[in-house]
Amino acid sequence: MKKEFTNKIVEVLGKDYKDAKCALNFNSPFELLIATILSAQCTDVRVNIVTEELFKKYNTPQKMVTLSEEDLGEIIKTCGFYKTKSKNILKTSQMLIDNYNEEVPRTMEELVSLPGVGRKTANVVLSNAFGIPAIAVDTHVFRVSNRTGIAKGKTPDEVEKGLKKAISEELWSDAHHYLIWHGRLVCKARKPDCEHCNLAPYCDYFNGAQKEDNK
Repeated sequence: MKKEFTNKIVEVLGKDYKDAKCALNFNSPFELLIATILSAQCTDVRVNIVTEELFKKYNTPQKMVTLSEEDLGEIIKTCGFYKTKSKNILKTSQMLIDNYNEEVPRTMEELVSLPGVGRKTANVVLSNAFGIPAIAVDTHVFRVSNRTGIAKGKTPDEVEKGLKKAISEELWSDAHHYLIWHGRLVCKARKPDCEHCNLAPYCDYFNGAQKEDNK
């Protein structure tokens, strides 16, 4: 995609979602880390319901490891994959105690060494907890990036690299939120609302569909 189209897309999204921010509720980097681990294959709305109760008593690594896998699993059960998530959360909490003085690390390399933490989770934490420019590629970002043509790729890593190349670094974190909300509200997986989409004039998906219809 041409640079001017990419810039226009980011500009339009910035106007449509100027107040966009992380949808997960958190009061510390640790809470955000745990909430993001829980958000895998689960809605942010559901995670917020679960963490509202969880973080009342277990909002630090030291408090978290007082739980058994079974007890934590019962609390987070409705988030799905609760056995794996429970195991990873407790292992991560213990690693933070043992290696980082209970502090969440601030580098990609350190974050992805924690159980249950991949690049997406790490980028969410870097961006939202520490204000470090980052782009977390979830299903919404992946879909909107490929459809519009801003960054096409077969894997989240490919799309992340493409987005970082296409978008100015100072806009990475904001653009990440714009893309997420646009995917949730307009560019939906099953039926994108192209009719009401302000990106339509610049979108590969829409313009490709238009060409097919005019054949």
